[in-house]
Amino acid sequence: MTTDTPSAREGRDFDLVLFGATGFTGRLVAEILVEKRPPIRWALAGRNKAKLEEVRRDLARIDPAAVGIPILEGDALDAAQVEAMVRRTRVVCTTVGPYARYGRALIGACAEQGVHYCDLTGETHFIRAAIDAHHARAVETGARIVPCCGFDSIPSDLGVLVLHDHLSRQGKQLAEVHFRLRRASGGFSGGTVASIMGVLENAKDPAFRRIVGDPYALNPAGAPRGRDRGDQARPRRDTDTGRWTAPFIMAAINTRIVRRSNALLGFPYGEGFRYDEAMDTGRGPAGLLRASAITAGIGAFFAVGALPPGRALLGRFLPAPGEGPSREQRERGSFHVELHAVTTTGEHLTGIVEGHKDPGYGGTAIMLSQAALCLAQDALTSGGGILTTASAMGMTLVERLRNEGMTFRVA
Repeated sequence: MTTDTPSAREGRDFDLVLFGATGFTGRLVAEILVEKRPPIRWALAGRNKAKLEEVRRDLARIDPAAVGIPILEGDALDAAQVEAMVRRTRVVCTTVGPYARYGRALIGACAEQGVHYCDLTGETHFIRAAIDAHHARAVETGARIVPCCGFDSIPSDLGVLVLHDHLSRQGKQLAEVHFRLRRASGGFSGGTVASIMGVLENAKDPAFRRIVGDPYALNPAGAPRGRDRGDQARPRRDTDTGRWTAPFIMAAINTRIVRRSNALLGFPYGEGFRYDEAMDTGRGPAGLLRASAITAGIGAFFAVGALPPGRALLGRFLPAPGEGPSREQRERGSFHVELHAVTTTGEHLTGIVEGHKDPGYGGTAIMLSQAALCLAQDALTSGGGILTTASAMGMTLVERLRNEGMTFRVA
């Protein structure tokens, strides 16, 4: 693969900086980079030098050469430190969330300095704020700012892109896609819990609710709005498959990312394109029972977490930051997604996206690391801006993920 080295980025010390390397997912990404040994210059970064040195010692058990990986200190809330770190690299890969709290200075510095960026956020309000504040500048500097490079929202965003690529070769166009999560097994980390708690803390703000409730919240200003409305909120029987479905909590971000991709790419899926997401719970009474239980569980979680005492109570039972599923749990995990598509001529087809590790951490670490390497190594043709995986890296990233064992295919 060729290396993207625009003159504006020549002379940087590093091709890639992994920010948040001491966190649960950050450590997993660091392990992947050490195991893969990509021919790049990269560094570990975070706010605690002692913890970074501990991570580096652990990495040296995988590959003794890792003892020489440089370490950069930087506090996400210190704008000067963040700027100094960004000036030294071509790409920043960050796992430091919640991003609405810890990502603002970093994303601004990358946009200003023409440095590519990828993260794991699922926070719609953070991305909307980044678009408003930094998209225009990132276009000018050529910085590819790509949020949502994990389980939210790569299977959704690239799954739809693969369907489009398949159909466009036949001169056909998508009309609608229905994402159905058929299977997922894995665990939660403390970082994910912290992000969810951040959303709950803001839930009473009317401006916040308007953003997260808008199905086209991430589309460019003035872009045509399609026919989609709100996300599924209750059990529903899929009329095409006859199977029961439940609300999918990640639909709130994934659907907005897919719609932004369509807009940024010039509406290749059509201005009237429709997209939704749900969990497939099966057929018959058992499927309905599972869908009802999931719906009730989601409702109870958000009801309890709506008030500070409830969030404190939940915090006693959920993982703390830095905690997450064991290696065995991650290795045993997997996910299977079906994307049921309809073309403008009424033809039906199905896209399949699968991973063979748990989606939240093992799978997400693979997706994020490959997104970072794609930005650092591959000759991409997209310009700068607050982008998506489909609009920034497209089929190039799909092929990388296929090479790492993920499935993207049309049945």
